[in-house]
Amino acid sequence: MTDTLSLALATWTGRQRDRLLADPLFLPVWQQRGRVTHIGDGIAQVSGLDGAAADAMLLLPGGVRGLVLDLDRDRLGCLLLGDGTAIKAGDPVSVAEDVLRVPVGDSLLGRVIDPLGRALDGRSPPVPDRFDPVERAAPSLTERGMVSQTMPTGTTIIDALYPIGRGQRELIVGDRATGKTSIAVDAMLAQSRTDIIPVYCAIGQRASAVADVISSLKTAGMMERAIIIVAAPDAAPGLQWIAPFAAMTMAEFFRDAGQHVLLVLDDLSKHAAMHRQISLLLQRPPGREAFPGDIFHLHARLLERSAKLSAAAGGGSLTCLPVVETQAGNLSAYIPTNLISITDGQIVLDARQFQSGQRPAIDVGRSVSRVGARTQHKMLRQLAEQLKLEYAQFLELEAFTRFGGLVDERTRHTVDRGRRLRRLLAQRHGRPRTLGAEVALLLAHEENLMDGLDLAVVERVRDAIVAGVNGTDPTDLHSLRQIIADARERAT
Repeated sequence: MTDTLSLALATWTGRQRDRLLADPLFLPVWQQRGRVTHIGDGIAQVSGLDGAAADAMLLLPGGVRGLVLDLDRDRLGCLLLGDGTAIKAGDPVSVAEDVLRVPVGDSLLGRVIDPLGRALDGRSPPVPDRFDPVERAAPSLTERGMVSQTMPTGTTIIDALYPIGRGQRELIVGDRATGKTSIAVDAMLAQSRTDIIPVYCAIGQRASAVADVISSLKTAGMMERAIIIVAAPDAAPGLQWIAPFAAMTMAEFFRDAGQHVLLVLDDLSKHAAMHRQISLLLQRPPGREAFPGDIFHLHARLLERSAKLSAAAGGGSLTCLPVVETQAGNLSAYIPTNLISITDGQIVLDARQFQSGQRPAIDVGRSVSRVGARTQHKMLRQLAEQLKLEYAQFLELEAFTRFGGLVDERTRHTVDRGRRLRRLLAQRHGRPRTLGAEVALLLAHEENLMDGLDLAVVERVRDAIVAGVNGTDPTDLHSLRQIIADARERAT
């Protein structure tokens, strides 16, 4: 009894320790039995488990697991991680001996799974290397290294103007149906030429949208080295809530092993809405836009886990592309502003550009990358040095000329040149470009090799350049100029 008491005193805290000192016959928390007092909408209220801690895992009838999110004097608020339709008031509840963990390991590569690691692709369950907690501390400052390696997205305008480095967190933000997921998927497809492992987490996304992502990866031959985590709209609210945390844990396994990972969280606005719904059901006080006060901490503690590790810590990296949806382009809404302040930059998509046929519809003025410029390839950096200012000036002048006012020759030349640049930067979904192709396109613009061509011809020259570059060295400007000349000759 003395040994047991010493062990308990060394590991238990708070009310458990006080109760044990007062009553030597007090049972360990995982041997206690509580009761369901109320259940509904994916939430269960439980009584009789005084020693349970926050984030403890509960075991309910039917093998359903629950996660303790709310503590009160005489009850626990539990988030169900499965179908709770068969659970009723009065059913017994116990506390598991461990925290909520998810499977991690190489066996997850090439699989479509739910946030708990259960197979959704009709194959046998994956055999994990181990199980890691969904909630983990972010790497400390001493464990982090400098963001010094580039992570190509295959999208020319992003790689040129808003480069992303390995270990960076770059937000993709825009209205519904403006191409947010397309940019993220193209970034995953671009890793076919790198050693980066793509991980895609779908939070409340339509089955057809997830199927399109899987189809794109299979077509590109990327599926066998990717992981798809799906929390469907009809899944239990608890699964949708833990989905980004589970995906982060699965990605961290490879980062901690010295490998490099790209994690796409699609999207965190749905995750925030689910957190608001759960918090209101748990009777937490609502704040701005009815979100609870901990919504910033929820996403901050998630995204802080994305990092580039130092050489002493293994040298791996975890790059994160969270996606968030806006309403009518309002970046000042609660969730977008929260995520902008957490991340290292944002790619903003403009609905008007998208509706006018511009792909990708990136808002040049409001997009920014605060970290990745130092990782950009030297040739791309030289060619793109004045590109952002030039493109922004063109958009302003183009808007002015729409009013039909008289313009001088210089202004007309600037607008014509800008329109050709816009055609060069335009890009179809599912066709990420190589570094050599991106350098060639910017070189053609920099040296005025597209001047005098109609816009339709510019498109043909652009496609011919991309097809002709192949594996050409991006620093071999002589070869790139020859490819541009040949493409122009064939197109005209």
